[in-house]
Order: sequence, then C-alpha cells, then structure tokens
Amino acid sequence: MPPPPASSSPFPSQQGSYGPSPPVAAPLGYQLRDQMQHPGSAPPIGGAQSLAEDFSSLSLASTPGSIEPGLDYRTLPRPLDGDVEPSSFVEMYPMNCNPRYLRLTTSAIPNSQSLASRWHLPLGAVVCPLAEAPEGEEVPVINFASTGIIRCRRCRTYVNPYVTFTDAGRKWRCNICSLLNDVPGEYFANLDATGRRIDLDQRPELIKGSVEFVAPMEYMVQPPMPPLYFFLIDVSISAVRSGMIEVVAQTIRSCLDELPGFPRTQIGFITFDRTIYFYNMKSSLTQPQMMVVSDLDDIFVPLPDDLLVNLSESRNVVETFLDSLPSMFQDNVNVESAFGSALKAAFMVMGKLGGKLLIFQNTLPSMGVGRLKLSGHDLHVYGTDKEHTLRLPEDTFYKQMAADLTKFQIGVNIYAFSDKYTDIASLGTLAKYTGGQVYYYPSFQSGIHGEKLRHELARDLTRETAWEAVMRIRCGKGIRFTSYHGNFMLRSTDLLALPAVDCDKAYAMQLSFEETLLTNQTVYFQVALLYTASCGERHIRVHTAASPVVADLGAMYRLADTSAIVSLLCRLAIEKTLTNKLEDARNSLQLRIVKALREYRNLYAVQHQLGARMIYPESLKFLCLYGLALSKSVTLKGGYADAQLDERCAASFTMMALPVKKLLKLLYPSLILIDEFLLKPSAQTDDFKIIVKRLPLVAESLDSRGLYVYDDGFRFVIWFGRMLSPDIFRNLLGPDFAAELSRV
Repeated sequence: MPPPPASSSPFPSQQGSYGPSPPVAAPLGYQLRDQMQHPGSAPPIGGAQSLAEDFSSLSLASTPGSIEPGLDYRTLPRPLDGDVEPSSFVEMYPMNCNPRYLRLTTSAIPNSQSLASRWHLPLGAVVCPLAEAPEGEEVPVINFASTGIIRCRRCRTYVNPYVTFTDAGRKWRCNICSLLNDVPGEYFANLDATGRRIDLDQRPELIKGSVEFVAPMEYMVQPPMPPLYFFLIDVSISAVRSGMIEVVAQTIRSCLDELPGFPRTQIGFITFDRTIYFYNMKSSLTQPQMMVVSDLDDIFVPLPDDLLVNLSESRNVVETFLDSLPSMFQDNVNVESAFGSALKAAFMVMGKLGGKLLIFQNTLPSMGVGRLKLSGHDLHVYGTDKEHTLRLPEDTFYKQMAADLTKFQIGVNIYAFSDKYTDIASLGTLAKYTGGQVYYYPSFQSGIHGEKLRHELARDLTRETAWEAVMRIRCGKGIRFTSYHGNFMLRSTDLLALPAVDCDKAYAMQLSFEETLLTNQTVYFQVALLYTASCGERHIRVHTAASPVVADLGAMYRLADTSAIVSLLCRLAIEKTLTNKLEDARNSLQLRIVKALREYRNLYAVQHQLGARMIYPESLKFLCLYGLALSKSVTLKGGYADAQLDERCAASFTMMALPVKKLLKLLYPSLILIDEFLLKPSAQTDDFKIIVKRLPLVAESLDSRGLYVYDDGFRFVIWFGRMLSPDIFRNLLGPDFAAELSRV
C-alpha cells in the first residue's frame, strides 16, 4: 500500500511552516517564519480523525501532499503526555495535589480582569476528582471520628496543607477566606519554633494535597445506598441479528465476581422491543420468571420488590438468566422499539435506591413515549443558521427524564449499536445530565466489534465508582468559577450533581473576577467530592492547590498548561456547535489561538528584534498542533459529508467527559512502527516498552516496507505496507486472511 495523500489544513493559507529546528533561547520556543499580514496562520499540523478510513488525516504540509523542503519530519513534535507540570512550579508548591486531579489553564493567576482579558485563552481549570493515583501515591483515607471534620466555619473549606496555625496552636487561619477558626481540643497540637505543628508528620491532611475524609452522619441525607447495576437491553430483531445480546450477556456474567460492593451489590434487568419484559430473580427461585407488559400508555411495574435482587443471594438465578438470554429472543422478528416506556419502567424500579443504569439500544424508539422520527434530520440545513438544530434533542422527553433520574441518584451509560440513524443527540442527553457516558458502535457486528464491546463494558462494570455524589470547587477571594462544562446536572450555581462518577470522568470550568484587583500573592483552589463508596461509607475526597498571583502577562504564558487549555477549548467548541455552525466553532477556536500568539509576540518582538516572525512561548509550542487536531476531529470537522450525524454527536458526548490525557490521545493518537525485532517469538513486553517510538502523524512517517499501529485510546488500526514481507502477514493474520490481503 502506498502512503495515503495528506489532507489540506482547515486553517487559512500558510505563508510559513515549521522550519529546521534552530536552538532558540527561552521563552521563545519554536519559531515560525510567518508574515504578520497573515496573523491567522498556524503550523499546518494534521489532527487524527477517522484514520481507519484512509489515513487522510496524517498531514503536516505547507502544500497538500508534501513537507517543506529541508524539514526533517522526524523532528516534528510528538503528542503531550497530558499530566506533566513544569518542574519549577512543582518545586514552588510541593504540597499541591497531583495535576491529574486538578490542573489550571495557567498556573499564574492574573491580578486583574484587564490582565486576564489580554490572555485570550480560557482561564479556568480541569478537574478529574477520582483520577487513578500515580503508582505508589494512593490518596490517604482519614477518619476524624469523634473530632469531626475540620472545616472553616465561614466558607466551609476543609483543613489542608496551606492553612496556618496561630495562638500557640489554638487557632487556624483559612487559606481561602482568611478567617481565624478555633482548633477543637481533640485536634490541638503545640507549635515548634517555626510555627509548625509538632505532629505534622502524623497529619496527612496537613502535608498532602489530596486526602479523603470519612464523613460522619451529618453528611448523610439518607443511609448510604448499595451499589446497584440495572440493565435495559433492546431485544428487537436488529439487536438479535447483530450478536449484541450474546456479547452483552456473556460480558456481564464474566464480571459478576468483580462488581464493586460485594456483598451489598444489587442487580436487575429489563428487556424490550415493542413490549416490556420484567424478570423476577428472587433467591428462592430456580430460574427467573418473565413478566410481560404490553400497555405502553399506562406503564406499571409488576412485583416491584422482586425485580431488584442482592447479587450474592440470587447469583444462581442471575447466571441462569444471562445464560439463557441470547437464545430467549433468537426467533424474535419484532422491528419496533418502546424504549421510552422501558426507560420509565426502569426509573420506577430504581427510584428507591438509585444506581447505574446501563442501556443497550439498537433500534430507533418508535412506540410509546419518547418515540423519535426516522427522518429526524434535514441535511439541507448544513451551512445555514439552522444547522445547529441537528445536534439538539428532538424530544424534550429525554432531558426531562435525565433530570428525574439525577434527582433520584441514577446515572445512565448508553451503548448504541444501530446501523441506521438513531438520534444520538436526543438519547445522549440521558448520559449528559446524569454524569454518564455514550458508547457508540455503528453497524455493530459481534464478530468484528465484539472484543471492543467486551473490553469497554467490562471496564464500565468493574472500575471503582463513587455513588450519589456532589462536587464543588472553592477558590480564594476575588475570583470564582462561573461556568461548568461536561456531563453533569448543575444543582445550584456551583454544585455539580453526579449520581455515578469514576476515574474516566473529568469536568472543566471557567474563572471570572469578582474584584477589580487581587491583592493576595497566592490564590488557592479546593475541590471537594462528597460520595458514597462501594463499601457503604460516605467519603469526601479533597484536592487542594495553590497558584501565584501575577501582574505580568509573560508569567501567565510561562506557566500556561497546553493540556488543560486544549481540554477546556474542546468543551467550549463542542458547546458552540449546539448554537452555531461547525464552521463558526472552528473559526472561533482558531481566532482565540491566533490572538493569544499575537499577544505573546507583541510582548517580545521588539525586545528580541524578531521582525515579522511569529513566536511561541515554550509552554504553548503544541497549542497550534492540538488546535488543528481539534478542528479536524469528528466532532468539529467539515459538514454532512465528513461525519454521520450520530457519529458526530456520540463523539461530542464522549469528548465532553474525557480526562485530559485520554482527550489528548484521542486528538493526537500514537503512530508506532513495529520493529522486526518485536515480531520475533523471543520478543518480550518489556522490549516493546524500550524500543517503541511514537512517530509524527504525517504521511511521510509511513513506509511501504513497514508495519504500523495507530492507537487513539479507543481503537487500534494496523497498517500493512505493500512491500512488507509475506511471512509477517502469515504469522500475524493466518494464511487465509494474508492471502486475501495480498490481493488488495
């Protein structure tokens, strides 16, 4: 196979591109030979969408299909790791929480609104409260027992490494609002000559940026709920023929031992086509009892006390059901779907306990409440002012259901499989407003996509989950968070309702100023997530960080975090597509990047005699790369011909929830050349870690004699060069598939 042609850039015509990499003194970073009469120019670096189609997105060229003469493509930038902060900043604030939990778009906070307005990039934060801890750095769990959790009595900030103790240890000053609080007698400790508590090393909450408190009874509105998994499964003819039901049943059965919360875990099932099927699985039965409800207008729940069962008590009945489910509907010829009515039934069953609702949807809802139109989108509106309506829910039923589900602590994850239009824009709101996730498998066939479904469903079922959670982020005087972006329901102005949250969910937010000038030298941020752990305890996970307040725009650039900026820009761009054309969203993204780089250039052009050249701060040298990758992503690229509507909407719901590192990998995936050494039988996994090198996403990275793996965090694409040895084909794929591939 010859290397595919490079695609053209969506940015304006380039007058320059990356040249050879001369050493450049900090803080200038990479240089671009760029005429200022084209301030919109950006490095024409390709994004990485739909590589499975034709690799057309592997591009970095000033003219389509070529790289500027003299440029060594091997020196082009590789993707960011996504969770690395400047070492100087880490040394300045060693007690900050790890950036994988809380990271700011710039770690230097401007001291005024006027300075912030010159920044042009979003000023805010990205929070992933349950991110997987770095190896060897588990978050300590603290139980104050009779003492009670130590909090500021005015702003309710939790005690943290940045509070200070005074009056011989009898009072402590809140770092957020500066109020002096009394130290409870049980928490008292003397201070040493430097003003530090003598028991500091025994108090993780005073030396660690991330801690978890065991919450006392006053933090509970009701007794902690048990972990509950409820499955709503489409059994119409298309679901049966695709093999989805069998894969889902087998995967759930294989994960029963690993569901969090044993022995308290609850489980239940409903299946549906044009009729709703309930299953009684109480432990006294030898096999489940099916109950059929066909009245969709007046839905009711038969035997409501027996539809949710304790998994450890009813294990045999549950396993019998899962074993028989694929064959139970194998002769089903029903093409209709009463999904809306089935959803209401699931809500009625789960309402008392809450939990996680996993929906497996294969057919457009066509009967009962919530039915949707097959021709629910008009392709002629692309490029018009009404284009954004395509990406909005058609029926308000689903948003209202999401509000009701959130109120009763029910989080929804949707698995969508159809080979036809199923209106993901409407169905996805169930996940968006309940803190859930959308998984999309267009034209699902178990033989092709089954392994991906098994992997993603197994992770969904077995990863540690925080139940009936709420989250708030506090910050110092003069600033506040005013807009929040992600999958959640905003319960009040700053309280995020998250019925079920896990390590794969992140949330972005923007800062604004309440005062014209910040007088403090340091500003503090604290994230607090109150939730029920699977073990049945109420916990409060707290992450605290400090940042300097600066009066210098250059300092903001030096401490900028491209990873956080891209994550927040991505969410803002996706939200803009819900009120504007795709083109407007792309242009808005580009304009912010151009303004930011122009402002930076104005700071240093005269000082360094740079003439008309555009320059980067070192911290933002990858910003143009990721800006272009985002513009070429499924959620923003092109128009109707570039992505199916369901695919675009599903990608948007996914990207709104992703943590920083996973989002960056999706935008700029890894391209890896599989060295011949690694194909030998003696090759070990550790050898792969040593030898693997990620290549730039350019067509010139591909060699017809090579074997490559493309990895965006959600899928692998294997690229076989036409000149690759036939022995490698046979060893990897088997003789039959290798023979077929050789004829391509």
